[in-house]
Amino acid sequence: PITEKWLADMILKMLKKNVAYMGTIGFYYGDVKKPMVNTTPDVDVLYNMLLEAKENGVEYFVMEVSSHALDKDRIHGLEFDEVAFTNLTQDHLDFHKTIENYTVAKAKLFKLLNNNSNVKASKSAVVNVDDKAGISMLAATSDDCNIITYGINNVASLKAENVQVLAKGASFEIKGLTNINLTLKITGIFNVYNVLAAVSIALAEKVEAMVIKEALEEANCVAGRFELVDEGQDFSVIVDYAHTPDGLENILKTAREITTKRIITVFGCGGDRDRTKRPIMGKIATELSDIVIATSDNPRTEDPEFILSEIEAGILPVLGAKSYEKITERYEAIKKAIKLAQKDDIVIIAGKGHENYQILKNETIHFDDRETAGELLREINNVNI
Repeated sequence: PITEKWLADMILKMLKKNVAYMGTIGFYYGDVKKPMVNTTPDVDVLYNMLLEAKENGVEYFVMEVSSHALDKDRIHGLEFDEVAFTNLTQDHLDFHKTIENYTVAKAKLFKLLNNNSNVKASKSAVVNVDDKAGISMLAATSDDCNIITYGINNVASLKAENVQVLAKGASFEIKGLTNINLTLKITGIFNVYNVLAAVSIALAEKVEAMVIKEALEEANCVAGRFELVDEGQDFSVIVDYAHTPDGLENILKTAREITTKRIITVFGCGGDRDRTKRPIMGKIATELSDIVIATSDNPRTEDPEFILSEIEAGILPVLGAKSYEKITERYEAIKKAIKLAQKDDIVIIAGKGHENYQILKNETIHFDDRETAGELLREINNVNI
């Protein structure tokens, strides 16, 4: 959800609107940047943030609403003008237990559009109809709401056609409610969907097509989302926040679209979180990569070696002749991947993205995948790593 909200935020800024953003990467407005403990905080904290934003001249508040927040009613009393659904993947099942429960929790956000408006009568539901859970979101939305659907494969209000995905960008045509040809600096099929969501939100706010086009074509990647770490090396190093099976699959498929050489994947799984996704992610990483290095993510209170053993359970049955290593220390794992890389290979460092910390059992330490990769790449020109 982060990328499309960032894009929608940027489009609104093109209209010289004062915008606040609240979500996984923090609370932002103007020059203010504050960290967040939860993607969507408790209702008292949230209302204080809204008040702070309003008192500082914010006109639009763009926020991520987590399934936890919906289930725990953290957004009680809020009235939304636009609600967008991107996709639903295996995540947070430690909390929701089943995909069905997770879907029901997400759909609660769309039910909020059914309330009688006290401020704005024309509410909009934006839904990805290529995701099967989109049906549930549409079913939860009142018929008197403005519904904008988007997709690549299915009939939709906005559809992306003639999609081309390259290493340093993507191009495609949007057809339907508006017709726009885009050449972007961000890449990946998943980002095509994110852009469609952002365009849908912008159209619901009556933003003109040329303003949308200009804003999107100027946009650079979101920190830690398929972010290229370039120190002049002859192979690619990409850092991404992907920490779910679907997220990992998306970035690895994108990597395969832009290289004919090897994909070297470094990833792990967080501790004290959904254990069922660990072997699934191990299987996906192995099937879609040439070399897999399983490492520690944020182990929290769990034993990193135990987490790796559960990931390994998904790797070994599909490994075949491919290469696999288990390196607990994340720094050493990234170092090994970069050392193995050859011309035109792609090194994917997945799981932490923009995060600049690692949560261990007894402490939280500074650790930034992008920073670490950059330092190691700079060493290539000086010493053998």
